[in-house]
Amino acid sequence: MNRGFYTIMAAQFFSSLADNALLIAAIALLTAMQSPDWMTPLLKLFFVLSYVLLAAFVGAFADSLPKGRVMFVTNMIKIVGCAMMFFHVHPLFAYAVVGFGAAAYSPAKYGILTELLPAEKLVAANGWIEGLTVASIILGTVLGGALINPRVSAELLSFDFPILNFGIDTPAESALCIIAVAYLLAALFNLRIPDTGARYPHQERNPVKLIADFAGCFTTLWKDRLGQISLAVTTLFWGAGATLQFIVLKWAEKSLGMPLDKAAILQGIVAVGVAIGAMAAARYVPLKKSLSVMPLGIIMGIAVIAMTMVDSIWFAYPLLVLVGALSGYFVVPMNALLQHRGHVLMSAGHSIAVQNFNENLSVLTMLLLYALMVKLDLDVDLVIVLFGLFVSGTMYLIMRRHAANQREHDSLSLIGEPKH
Repeated sequence: MNRGFYTIMAAQFFSSLADNALLIAAIALLTAMQSPDWMTPLLKLFFVLSYVLLAAFVGAFADSLPKGRVMFVTNMIKIVGCAMMFFHVHPLFAYAVVGFGAAAYSPAKYGILTELLPAEKLVAANGWIEGLTVASIILGTVLGGALINPRVSAELLSFDFPILNFGIDTPAESALCIIAVAYLLAALFNLRIPDTGARYPHQERNPVKLIADFAGCFTTLWKDRLGQISLAVTTLFWGAGATLQFIVLKWAEKSLGMPLDKAAILQGIVAVGVAIGAMAAARYVPLKKSLSVMPLGIIMGIAVIAMTMVDSIWFAYPLLVLVGALSGYFVVPMNALLQHRGHVLMSAGHSIAVQNFNENLSVLTMLLLYALMVKLDLDVDLVIVLFGLFVSGTMYLIMRRHAANQREHDSLSLIGEPKH
């Protein structure tokens, strides 16, 4: 990997670190406001809404400028969202602005990999990116939990700068200031990302034509025999992963008796597992063998159901690491395969925009269903069982579809195909 790749990794690390710390801080703000429980998963829903609503436009934006510049501009939008929360805008709306920045950031972040690296390095690159992203999730959730801890926030508020008065008077304000520093570090690395030299034809600015162009890319990926399978798997994974974040928090509260600042650590434990799985996939799964990992999705759903039988932290840790490891091992090769097919069939930014649209539509749907189950006051164990059965059942259907495709034509021969 060249130096530019490591600069991208550093920028992604700090931006994702801040996103995840900000989520915990936003949950704490909702709790302090005595908001109803069903509003908590809506934070993530508001965050990902931009991925769906702006999908037709962010791909063209990512391809219209050098990717490093796009990442810098969109990271600054995230800083605006963080500042809105500082100035007492409702957390749902402020986090939605952060989601707006993230939606435009993502096609550039992943699209630059296909410009910078050959196809055979994409699984390894995704393993590194996912591993580092997971590390940022771990540290971000732990950082967010630490910043809302009464003892830590009291220490932060005790700092007294001579002459200057920044107006930081509450634990939430001190936490948001630390999170803003992480976003600023990401912005500095964004400025150091090299220009790959990749240039695409003039991008449309007419909204109607952009939507029509996006619809064409959407149809192309879903009709492609490899694209549809990898897109289905990643769509399921991201919807399930976003929902699992909130399920783990509720499960930790009900079954393990843990407060929010401690339960946030469990999200980090899942993320440790994802990092292990992602790195193992990067090491042992070549792009040609990427579809062989699909059965692990079924096993992951069964492992999630096993959470209902755990009421001790000593059993919770290894089980959550296992769930994360299974997730990381099967999603990284599928992500790389999807990026490869998108790059072959269309431009980098457009293919990632289609991927984001599908994955975040899945996130929206599953979070809405979870919020409804919370509002109906369903027992958390029942929610976990339904969730695990859905993941395993859907993965089984995707595997059946792939087997049917293979009977008609050997789609595996398309892996490694040059761009056309």
